[in-house]
Amino acid sequence: MLRHNDGVVVKDPDRAVQHAITLVFQTFLARRSASQVVRFFRDQGLRLPRRHRNCATVWRTPTVAAVMTILRNPAYAGAFAYGKTQTQVPPGGGRSQQRRLPSSQWKVIVHDRYPAYVTWETFARIEAILDENYATYGQNKRRGIPRQGAAMLQGLVYCGRCGHKMAVQYKGGTQYLCNYLRSQAQAPVCQRLRADPVDQHVIEAFFDALAPAELDLYDDALEHRRQQQMEVDRAQHYTIQRLEHAADQARRRYEEVDPAYRLVAAELECRWEAALQALQEAQAQYARLQQPPEAEARQAIPPELREAFRTLGQSLPTLWQQETLNRAQRKALLRCLIDKVVLDRRVPDTITTRIVWRGGAVSELEVPCSVGRLADVSNFSQLEAQILRLEARGKSDEDIAQSLTRKGFRSSHHAELLPSTVRLIRLQHGRLHRYWGPRPRRVSGSLTVSQIATAVGVKPHWLYHLISRGRIGVQRDEETGLYLFPDRPETLEGFRQLRDGDVSELRY
Repeated sequence: MLRHNDGVVVKDPDRAVQHAITLVFQTFLARRSASQVVRFFRDQGLRLPRRHRNCATVWRTPTVAAVMTILRNPAYAGAFAYGKTQTQVPPGGGRSQQRRLPSSQWKVIVHDRYPAYVTWETFARIEAILDENYATYGQNKRRGIPRQGAAMLQGLVYCGRCGHKMAVQYKGGTQYLCNYLRSQAQAPVCQRLRADPVDQHVIEAFFDALAPAELDLYDDALEHRRQQQMEVDRAQHYTIQRLEHAADQARRRYEEVDPAYRLVAAELECRWEAALQALQEAQAQYARLQQPPEAEARQAIPPELREAFRTLGQSLPTLWQQETLNRAQRKALLRCLIDKVVLDRRVPDTITTRIVWRGGAVSELEVPCSVGRLADVSNFSQLEAQILRLEARGKSDEDIAQSLTRKGFRSSHHAELLPSTVRLIRLQHGRLHRYWGPRPRRVSGSLTVSQIATAVGVKPHWLYHLISRGRIGVQRDEETGLYLFPDRPETLEGFRQLRDGDVSELRY
């Protein structure tokens, strides 16, 4: 940015400067890491523009600090901001430190004040990505070899709170446990998560990654890479033009000096040679990084290999369930595509799962998990209101459970809503469920359980027990909600034989 004497701020007129700053933002949004931006610029032989004290533009080797300065500067989003930092003194005393505040706590923000390189929404998204990347995921990167344990993500799981690798614990069921801070500083355990639901969702995402649709995404990625390479070529062209201008300027200065003034002539000659050497190195690196046409052809998936991937994506889920692959082999297959999995239980009934794939792509999943109390379900108040509303309309517990399950509601220990959960909430509010009014004591042409129990001389509970065990085969009458039997003498005789042990079961 340049400020004119009248106070108007404009973009630097040098197109190389504008393109370099734009490329920083584009590369970060694609790779989601400041260190990856630095690595990309260095691999391509590119430099970053910096404003010198005398207002001259100097080009320097990119560093993480320089990239972070560009990414976190709201001026590149067209905004003027004041009060972005806060001075803090450590509790035990010592030197004060500057702490950067989130944008929501800045004292002054004036939008559309400067010419922008990115929108404010993009700038806010970049801030969120940088805050997520702050966790110390770099510690303990070793995975270990795949073993035969039940935890399919062994060696890949990291804690989303402290950033340390999570251990596997099989006592009390397969669990992922973050106990690093406990072992080092006797701090409480960060997280203890059930492994089965996480493994199941991650494996499903792994199968989706092998689906035929992902081959089209690969083609899109190649096209995006070609577009990015075009932007890099443009930046390198700007660099060569800038170095050519610097070499030509050094040549003119050398030719304009008096040859008799040897001290000045020698210094200008050295500067000219240095400018020519920098130009030659840039041209050589540009030629070295140019990708031949056959290299792009090699990156494309051949038709026979594409068909093989399609077949693999369809057959692997079947092979996964069979004994063809042992657990160690399944884990090795997961590691072919998955770099790491970050888990964070932000709410009691949901585990936010972030899958980092090989190559840097990221997928986020919301994995439901069981909770100890029904009140800990995130939408419990809505669930309660829906149950009471449907019960008032005369719906049965089973109908309410099926209807609300389709809307995404669940019980505390199951992925679907159980009728027993509906009944529990209903009874807590004093709602006694009656289907079609009080049940009749007598039904013409039929015998009820209580009538048969009185005639045969047994307890009704004994008959209900045999019905639940399947020894008395009968269906509940839909109209009355009762178990009805034919009102005939042979019916009572059959129950007397069942009482005396002469028969083991009855069917009606």
